[in-house]
Amino acid sequence: MSDTSDTTPAPAGAAKADNESAFTRFMRATEIDARLLGMIAALLVIWVGFHLYGVVVNDFGAFLTARNLWNLSVQTASIGVMATGMVLVIVTRHIDLSVGSILGLCAMSMAIIQVWWLPDILGIGHPMIWIITVICGLAIGCAIGALHGYLIAFLGIPAFIVTLGGLLIWRGVAFLLARGETISPVDDTFALLGGGPFGSIGATGSWIVGIIGCAAVVALIIMGRRQRQKFNFPQRPVWAEGTLIAVGCGFIIGFVVLVNSYPWPRGIVRRYVEANNIQTPVEDIFISHGFAIPVLILIAVGVAMTFLTTRTRFGRYVFAIGGNPEAAELAGINTRWITVKIFALMGTLAALSAVIASARLNSATNNLGTLDELYVIAAAVIGGTSFSGGIGTIYGAILGALVMQSLQTGMVLIGFDAAIQQIVVGSVLVAAVWIDTIYRRRQK
Repeated sequence: MSDTSDTTPAPAGAAKADNESAFTRFMRATEIDARLLGMIAALLVIWVGFHLYGVVVNDFGAFLTARNLWNLSVQTASIGVMATGMVLVIVTRHIDLSVGSILGLCAMSMAIIQVWWLPDILGIGHPMIWIITVICGLAIGCAIGALHGYLIAFLGIPAFIVTLGGLLIWRGVAFLLARGETISPVDDTFALLGGGPFGSIGATGSWIVGIIGCAAVVALIIMGRRQRQKFNFPQRPVWAEGTLIAVGCGFIIGFVVLVNSYPWPRGIVRRYVEANNIQTPVEDIFISHGFAIPVLILIAVGVAMTFLTTRTRFGRYVFAIGGNPEAAELAGINTRWITVKIFALMGTLAALSAVIASARLNSATNNLGTLDELYVIAAAVIGGTSFSGGIGTIYGAILGALVMQSLQTGMVLIGFDAAIQQIVVGSVLVAAVWIDTIYRRRQK
């Protein structure tokens, strides 16, 4: 009697799918980057670790509080803005060591313009002072970056040498402009760009931003699905896209709740009550900070840079150059002109960070931005940008900036001195590059 049982072997793909863990299937269905989850996990470990240290040593954890996390978001803005530009620089296999000095020079230049020059021309408190100041600062940063790009692309000087020279030159120029003086205070409206109680949009404005953000998440998922259908690409399961929407909107709503839970300081509320002749006792008034303007600037820059890198010809050219510069040039891409644009954009973003940093301090000092280049490069590398070129994400760089700032803030809270902070930051940078090297090696 013959054996009628089915002995046909199962397809290899089916066997592989059966052997996959639930987590692996989830990651494959949602298409979430594993390195993104790794960075989020590392960030949570840092936050919880510093908080528990405070609880054990001081009987009070100061890290996971609304006040500290709100301040952390503001402190991250300046580094985060520059890190988005550093992604493009490193993706094309270059480096920019001058961003901190460009920030210092732009901050000093803007302070001179709005404190020494424009009040004599337009009058103190003129509404155009901050606008002209910001435009001039961005133009100066763009010009410096374009000069660096020209020297690198057309004269063939290595980016390391050009920007190392820029680190020294522009810091010296900033010192000469004001003879080493601290220039303050800046224009009142300009100062709002640095955050603070009056440099925030409040609870209502924050909820509006949050609703817009949630609507954008839903719209992006739906548009992505339609694009896949249009080009007959494989679709994500409906449950996976629903999960992405839930996680994205949950994060946004949680962020809004966090920033709205941090109230104005009691002294500022008291002055506000007196100025507006409010009869309610100060103790009964709760005014939320909401999103700080620097955080909104960082979000806007992140969205714009993500669109630039993923949805434009310029972005495709940047990654093509980073992947294989010779092939990109043979394909007709003007690699020299793209390089100039990248460094001009980097200089512009450094100037925008100068706006945030000087407005937050309400002044410009000669050492503003010192060592920022280290934090910016570390943020981009921690965020997944590879020194081998061709790989990097904007959201990763912003998350990397948050990791770096969390380390710095946590070490300040627990009392580490500046020397130990520098040791930790340098060690993290080396470790990030080492991990990236191992990751790329395993991907081959």
